[in-house]
Amino acid sequence: MKTSKIIYAGNLRTEAVHLHSGNSIITDAPIDNNGKGEAFSPTDLLATSLGCCMLTVMGIVAQRHSINMDNTQIEITKIMESNPRRVSEIIVEFSFPKNNYSDKDKQLLEHTAYTCPVAKSLSSELKQTVIFNY
Repeated sequence: MKTSKIIYAGNLRTEAVHLHSGNSIITDAPIDNNGKGEAFSPTDLLATSLGCCMLTVMGIVAQRHSINMDNTQIEITKIMESNPRRVSEIIVEFSFPKNNYSDKDKQLLEHTAYTCPVAKSLSSELKQTVIFNY
């Protein structure tokens, strides 16, 4: 089954439609690469996908083990390199609500984050820095 359809809308903007749900997102080229920066850039989505994937699979594991992760937040920092232009590092910083997580819970959640499908799909040349704040 196809996943999405992407249309180039002109002016360095795309619209991607998720075919199963019909939801859409737009991308803009970043300001530092001839764009307006009015939406996520494709590399912003790459970095953000890592955090979304980590939270999603952690949520699945948390449900199975009755761990409350509600209101857990992530801040993503994307670091770019040139020659060739690429994402060189993604910093993922978790902020968990003030629950009393056991050491076992923390270990389970952290292992799950590091093994999410997006983390495992990215090049080993891309540095993934993950910070867990409990």
